[in-house]
Amino acid sequence: MTEHRPVIASGSHENRHVVIVGGGLSGAAVAWHLAKNTGESGPRITLIEPRAEPGRGLAYSTPDPDHRLNVPHVRMTLDISEPDHYARWLASGAAPQFPDDAVTETGAIFTPRAVFGAYVFAHLQPYLATGRITHLQSRARSASREGGVWRIRLEDGRPLTASDLVLAASHPAPGLPQELAALAGDAGLIADAYAPGALDGVGAAEEVVILGSGLTGADIVASLVRRGHQGRVRLLSRSGRRSQPHGPEQAEASADFTIDPAVTAAGLLRRIRAELAIAAADGLTWHPVFDRLRSQGPLIWAALPLNERRRLVRHLRGLWDIHRFRIAPQTHASLLAAEASGQVEAIAGRIIRAARAGDRLRFTLRLRRGGEADFAADRVILATGPAHGAVTKSNPFYADLARQGLIKADALSLGIAATAEGQAIDASDKVQPDLYIAGPLARAAVGELMGVPEVTAWAEKIAALLAKAPARV
Repeated sequence: MTEHRPVIASGSHENRHVVIVGGGLSGAAVAWHLAKNTGESGPRITLIEPRAEPGRGLAYSTPDPDHRLNVPHVRMTLDISEPDHYARWLASGAAPQFPDDAVTETGAIFTPRAVFGAYVFAHLQPYLATGRITHLQSRARSASREGGVWRIRLEDGRPLTASDLVLAASHPAPGLPQELAALAGDAGLIADAYAPGALDGVGAAEEVVILGSGLTGADIVASLVRRGHQGRVRLLSRSGRRSQPHGPEQAEASADFTIDPAVTAAGLLRRIRAELAIAAADGLTWHPVFDRLRSQGPLIWAALPLNERRRLVRHLRGLWDIHRFRIAPQTHASLLAAEASGQVEAIAGRIIRAARAGDRLRFTLRLRRGGEADFAADRVILATGPAHGAVTKSNPFYADLARQGLIKADALSLGIAATAEGQAIDASDKVQPDLYIAGPLARAAVGELMGVPEVTAWAEKIAALLAKAPARV
């Protein structure tokens, strides 16, 4: 596996201009840390973000109160040096009002995601007000490098010149599975459940198929239930696995996966099983073992050669995701209640045929337990998660950069190729010292880059590199 070392140089901030494309959490965190750490003498910072309030992005702009944070408030922060940063902001009274049921019996708070979005925006506001960070409410259309300078054009035609470019638009819409190709453009298909008003047209008695049984699928069920939906809901996934709930407060696991780290996917799986057995003998659940895996993830990942990383993603990603991405207790309770009432049925299988037949959608499933099943529904909703692997084709701006050979998809189809420090790797396998990949699109570089703590730490790393970069404009 090729080793890519970071390209670091020290230089004056004079004439520096950092342009960040995408102003959700990933881009906002880079901008905030760069502004905070370099002060008034730092480089100019521009956020290109179509939403009126940067910092919210797709995840934290949803107004639905049932779209909650899936981790308690004490684990959410914009600053890894202050783990209680979000908790203190909530306690300060600055937060918008949120439902009482966000607070559990243990005192853990699972706020609506929009509240966390307000927190991120609130911390950007002072820099936006002074002009230290400039927000351009638009999208980037194209970019090229000319003489070591980035020339960027926005959708509205405005040109920009930058010394450094950060790609931070991280969450493309779900890709349409091949088995649903016949339904492309059909009124019964909801391709993006988080799009504003996506569920507004779903009738209370309509039968619904949700394709994907992870956190997005659970969010959809909770939203439908709150809206008074009474029709049958089939929650479909190939494996039938579901996002797991949070565990009780307990001691940390003794596991240390960084000592003589596994160099194969099979070896890592054996280590995990052994540590789970040790934890069980100590009276612990699986939760602290997976927490340790998460915290040690970059070192575990770094020890694996590319072919073993590929095996890990192919065979174990599903198991990792359901244990790593845990469901908020309120959402879990809503899902269990809907199942107990008979409204929601979880099915393990895959769609092999789908078509419009009159006023209904017809499906044929191949069941995991064997055999096939036919049924009809009024709506099918994709809950398969962002199509990160296709982002260099689906995102027009990224596709333009890829056509020029300035970026490429990573070898694991998780996003965009980058070094372990966040610098892009181009089509000729060269590190780009003035082009950075922020957020989940750089996941293949470190293994885990989806949660807020990881995204925040990654943003701090990129901001530190940007602070040391030389003047180029």
